[in-house]
Amino acid sequence: MSRKIVVAGVGMIPFTKPGASKTYEQMGAEAVALALADARVDYRDIQSAYAGFVYGDSCSGQRALYEVGMTGIPVINVNNNCATGSTALHLARQAIESGEADMVLAVGFEQMNPGALDINFPDRPSPFDRFDQTRESLLGKLPEVPNALRMFGGAGLEHMKRYGTPLETFARIRAKASRHAAKNPLAIFRKELTTEEVMADKIMWPGVMTRLMACPPTCGAAAAVLCSEETARKRGLDSRVWIAAQSLTTDRPTSFGDDMRYAVGYGMAREAANKVYEKAGIGPEDVDVVELHDCFAHNELITYESLGLCPEGGAQKFVNDGDNTYGGKYVTNPSGGLLSKGHPIGATGLAQCFELTQQLRGQAGERQVEGARVALQHNLGVGGACVVTMYRNG
Repeated sequence: MSRKIVVAGVGMIPFTKPGASKTYEQMGAEAVALALADARVDYRDIQSAYAGFVYGDSCSGQRALYEVGMTGIPVINVNNNCATGSTALHLARQAIESGEADMVLAVGFEQMNPGALDINFPDRPSPFDRFDQTRESLLGKLPEVPNALRMFGGAGLEHMKRYGTPLETFARIRAKASRHAAKNPLAIFRKELTTEEVMADKIMWPGVMTRLMACPPTCGAAAAVLCSEETARKRGLDSRVWIAAQSLTTDRPTSFGDDMRYAVGYGMAREAANKVYEKAGIGPEDVDVVELHDCFAHNELITYESLGLCPEGGAQKFVNDGDNTYGGKYVTNPSGGLLSKGHPIGATGLAQCFELTQQLRGQAGERQVEGARVALQHNLGVGGACVVTMYRNG
């Protein structure tokens, strides 16, 4: 990248269950205030802002930011499904890299309802029509299984069939998430679970998924202040953490082929990750800590392979060897991930940014990854978009 983009400040509020949170504009404003304070700048220093949310009316971004200040800056609302937060971050980085601005805000928030996700406009074609057709052609209709679970469970089932991956491997991933979240005061679920408890939970799809293997609907907000290295230096801001490379990809025809892993973004993730490794000149072997999109334990497993953390078909061994946690090759989702930290859709990508910034600063407390210098972020939205970001310290 032509300009070095610094993550000058981050903020995140505790994630909560639907019905227990403040309203979206209060949550968004609170996360922004925390990010500004962390960066030691004022809202009047921000030159443009990108606000991410999925479940909200147009200009909800302005509504949240007007609680912080009304300075006349451009406010752009972003909706890229579950990749919304990192898409806002991507746009903020681009604005600085292009020279259009020197200090930009990205914020994501979501005030969700309980229960399974559904479309909001049933009177028109769904953006998921082609995905639904692909899923049904490969798996059948499965009307008793919620739609998102069919998609990601189907991807996990594909891995099971190809490589003999047992259901217990997904349960081990979920148990790992709970151990990490137990040390995160901002996570929605902080109770430690055993692999056996995950396996014994309510069956959502026999042989494929239990309830604990899926992330919960969540409310929350997170934000980040980005600036150019020159601005950080002039103002004496914390410039330790910077974006070494970033890529946003969308679907190719393989997403609608004969492999459910690709329907949920395996190909997008692999392409984005490869672009990031090439841009940064750093391979997966150099990464210390990873925040990846574990909306289901099944997606975490296939993402190990799409990001190159282990060979294709090697995820079961990767998990069994403990290479996805403290003491292994990588610490994946030290925050607890979407499975335990929670998944307020518009905020997720920026919550990942918050966690990795804290890790690279050495400020993650009990969940600190020792000696973390290179961090990788993966944020996925079916429909589709995938953002992979590499951060560095030094």
